[in-house]
Amino acid sequence: MGWEAEEIERAALADLHNAATAEQIDKLKLRSLSIGAALVSVAPTLPASAIVINRAIGVGLSEPENRVTVEEILSTYRESGVDRFFIQRHPDARPVQLVDWLIASGLERARGWQKFRRGRAGVPDVKTDLRTAEVGLEYAEAFAQIVCDAFDLGDAAVPWLAQLPGRPNWHVVMSFHGDKPAGAGALFLKDGYGWTDFGATAPHYRQRGSQGAVLAERLRLALDAGCREIFTCTGEDVPDDPQHSYRNILKLGFEEDYVRENYAPPRR
Repeated sequence: MGWEAEEIERAALADLHNAATAEQIDKLKLRSLSIGAALVSVAPTLPASAIVINRAIGVGLSEPENRVTVEEILSTYRESGVDRFFIQRHPDARPVQLVDWLIASGLERARGWQKFRRGRAGVPDVKTDLRTAEVGLEYAEAFAQIVCDAFDLGDAAVPWLAQLPGRPNWHVVMSFHGDKPAGAGALFLKDGYGWTDFGATAPHYRQRGSQGAVLAERLRLALDAGCREIFTCTGEDVPDDPQHSYRNILKLGFEEDYVRENYAPPRR
């Protein structure tokens, strides 16, 4: 199994940290560090729900982990005061004892993330009464507010996420009802691959096709940029979940790739 989906997502998360200003790093106590094979993303002042930020990706991929590196990752979060974080395990992560070490350290398996990939097939039309457009700094705060609300990152993260529109390697797309922002999504490009991130819709505009339309526009941008493959993810398929995002992703030509396991401290 190729690791391109992990590598482009890891690069996007690392560049999100690079986008933060010195003031934002100080205020949010942001850290991004390499431990073993993992990129460890730390933001202790964000809410416990901010697991799209507080997570370790790439664990055991480029090199096997050992008990020392695993404990160092866990200590980094615990000593930083992060109550809820994800250790993300790709199916190829090494060694096989990694899961046993995580469980023995007090973590439990949480809902996994389903990864998807697609090639250069054409992008289907999406029915919506909203218009979509790539945006720049003029909509930076509106983009960030929609994303932070949808992903429960808190208002303190808004200025940080607002750094993405107009940043090199990033494209930000929004949907609008008239002139009012309705939905948002980001696209990160690197080395011929694309990663779609932070797809979100303001509550008042849900069920109007915004999510699919914003994803479709990002796919067109990625294809125009010459991407060989594009990747995305959402929560794995579980009973009693309507799976709106999952279905929208499949409708737009993505194929299921693999489920990445998540290990987290038990919920308080």
